[in-house]
Amino acid sequence: MILRLSEQLDVPLRERNTLLLAGGYAPAYPEHSLDEPEMTRLRVALRQILTGHEPYPALVVNRWWEMLDGNAAVAVLTEGCDPALLTPPVNALRASLHPDGMAPRIANLPEWRAHILERLHRQVQATRDPRLAELHAELSAYPGGVAERPGLTDVAVPLRLRHGETELAFFSMTAVVGAPLDVTVAEVAIESFYPADAETAEALHAFGG
Repeated sequence: MILRLSEQLDVPLRERNTLLLAGGYAPAYPEHSLDEPEMTRLRVALRQILTGHEPYPALVVNRWWEMLDGNAAVAVLTEGCDPALLTPPVNALRASLHPDGMAPRIANLPEWRAHILERLHRQVQATRDPRLAELHAELSAYPGGVAERPGLTDVAVPLRLRHGETELAFFSMTAVVGAPLDVTVAEVAIESFYPADAETAEALHAFGG
């Protein structure tokens, strides 16, 4: 009954295991490390996706927004970040909003910050994960200004990033593994950044050589 109800409510796999344990049952879903042999095919597939997305940035993150892998174009995003923020485990959201990270280069920081905090808030509400709650509290304390409302003609909240004399504009998309049966697999996500204008696309292709 617990498992059927959690499936109907689309409860995340980690929380389903927690509910089963609370009800006196064994966890139903395994949790393997991404480094284990069982994950070889997934690792290969993720690497193919990241490489195929170049020269546009893409990274793989876990439930807590720790970067598990990334393609070469991620360097365009992280250029100028304090090396301490890029020491594993790298938290993608912390690197984005930290004053010593990407934040000084983000031209629309208030808007992007509001987008990140709202997204993280929804994740905290859905999972009640204390690590995510701590991360939200930390990021909320960073400076960043008051959020601006996105333009009514925008299709997504853009990331506008200064890169030398150029301002790059991105929109992001998230991809997850369909029908996962492992906790780790269910929590892996690919964050892909696409150029929001022709100038950005041309610049990224030039950077990629």
